[in-house]
Amino acid sequence: KVDYLICYTFVLDGKLLQNFTALETLDLSNNDITELREHCFPPGLQIKDLHLSSNKIVHLEFGAFKNLAGSLQLLKLNRNRLTHLPVKGLELPRLTQLELSRNKLRLIEGLTFQGLSSLEVLKLQRNNISRLTDGAFWGLARMRVLHLDYNSLQEVNSGSLYGLESLLQLYLSNNSISNFNPEGWGFCERLRELNLSYNNLTKLSEGGFAKLVNLISLRLGHNSISHITEGAFRGLSSLQTLELDHNDISGTIEDTNGAFTGLENLHKLTLFGNKIKSVAKKAFSGLEALEHLNLAENAIRSIQPEAFSKMKNLRYLHIQSDSFLCDCQLHWFPEWLVTRGLKPGVQATCAHPESLKGTSIYQAPPQSFVCDDLPKPQITVHPVTTAAVLGKDVHLTCTAASSSSSPMTFTWLKDQETLRQAEVENFAHVRASDGGVMEYTTILHLRHVTFNHEGRYQCIISNHFGSSYSNKARVTVNGTFNKCKLYTGTLLHTFYTLAFLVSCPSKSSNFPSPIELVTAMNAGLVWC
Repeated sequence: KVDYLICYTFVLDGKLLQNFTALETLDLSNNDITELREHCFPPGLQIKDLHLSSNKIVHLEFGAFKNLAGSLQLLKLNRNRLTHLPVKGLELPRLTQLELSRNKLRLIEGLTFQGLSSLEVLKLQRNNISRLTDGAFWGLARMRVLHLDYNSLQEVNSGSLYGLESLLQLYLSNNSISNFNPEGWGFCERLRELNLSYNNLTKLSEGGFAKLVNLISLRLGHNSISHITEGAFRGLSSLQTLELDHNDISGTIEDTNGAFTGLENLHKLTLFGNKIKSVAKKAFSGLEALEHLNLAENAIRSIQPEAFSKMKNLRYLHIQSDSFLCDCQLHWFPEWLVTRGLKPGVQATCAHPESLKGTSIYQAPPQSFVCDDLPKPQITVHPVTTAAVLGKDVHLTCTAASSSSSPMTFTWLKDQETLRQAEVENFAHVRASDGGVMEYTTILHLRHVTFNHEGRYQCIISNHFGSSYSNKARVTVNGTFNKCKLYTGTLLHTFYTLAFLVSCPSKSSNFPSPIELVTAMNAGLVWC
């Protein structure tokens, strides 16, 4: 028998319930209850489902539900005013679902949910949670679904996921997460769905998800991702759906090779709204099993031949762009779309040359796809790999040619990340051999270089018709001294003396004092 009790009260009086020993569902939602005390629920009740949402509960006393421990399976406390939960205060071993959405929780402490050994679903969305301490979910070994979306989390630290070995679905969207510890995923290796959309992620590092070997769906849309390191998706051989829409990963598609390595079973990839202007030949290397590719909401100008050639299973391609550069490089595209049956999903219109402007690529005569000019910048001088001396200046030069009058922009990258405060000199001049072509040069000045300047540098020169990426030039910095690394630690002075004489015989006449030598050795270095 299932009964419903609806009342209007501030403090729940246990005497009102003591005669309802057969009650299985109790709905006290939409009342004015402000607190739950230890004796609100008298012994002998067999309540399985308890609804307390949409009240004004600010205080949950330790052990408030202890008399329901033998029966309670569902507890709803949504839309209340709870600011904290008592650690180990929920001893409900049969509870399978707990809902705490739309409260005012800020912190989840370690062992908070210990005592909920049967819990499978926990909903904590739309609170103001900014921190999860180590062991926050310890004791929830059977939990399968965890909702933490719409909170204020800034990171996912590894210890907070400890003990979630059965977790299948983790929702972390609409937070402020800018980084996560890859080691933490090792505590939830059975995870099949991970939602990190609408956060502040800026880069995906190599092996960042490598421990999630069973992951099927990964949602990363609406972040600020501009850099995907090669091998970022290594280990995700089971992944079938990857959402990367509304980020800033144009460079990954326009220049980088191998960004999607490890996704041999991926079926669906969404990349709409990423400011992509061109698609490189090897942009989608490793995605032979892909069936659905969404490139809509990108002002695509060009697609290199064979960019999609290895996707033998591709059934749906979505492109919407009226900015195509209809030259000899695009000659292959219309016929290929028709042959593969992908024409319905691709709306492509020419923007250049002027004679084809506004014309669908399907209606443009094949003989009109010619390369008579250079509207898109073409790199003619690449930066050169350089070995620099510590403290000296380094200058890297990059030049591109274009026949377009469209304004040109210049960007320098170091290790695939934009240099935003670099000293850069840009200028343009008419090419001597062809008065209709302009040459644009950008020079990156690295002053008084240190070891921090070492890395791989690349320039990007762009205009309305697209971007060109230079080769990557490596800068190494050499010092003017020999660094002899000797034994580190506190040992007898006689040992220090012997080590110094063996490693630095040329300096034996300038032997340091015992105090000077011990100080230097404890620092780990002696300068010979």
